[in-house]
Amino acid sequence: MEALINRITINPEICHGKPTIRNMRYPVELILDLLSSGMTNAEIIEDYPALVEDDIKACFDTKAKRF
Repeated sequence: MEALINRITINPEICHGKPTIRNMRYPVELILDLLSSGMTNAEIIEDYPALVEDDIKACFDTKAKRF
C-alpha cells in the first residue's frame, strides 16, 4: 500500500514548488486552511472532486518528510 506521504509532491513547475497533492494544483497549505476554517473532509472532497480521503490525510503526514 502506498504511504500517504507519497501523495505529497514538490514540482518547481506547479504552484511555485510548494508541496501539492499528487502533482495537482492543490497545495497542502490550501487543504490545511480549509480544515482549520471548519470544513470537513467530505465538504472538501465535494468542493474538489479530484481529491480523495487519503489526499487529505496525507496533508497531516507532511511532518514526516522534509520539504
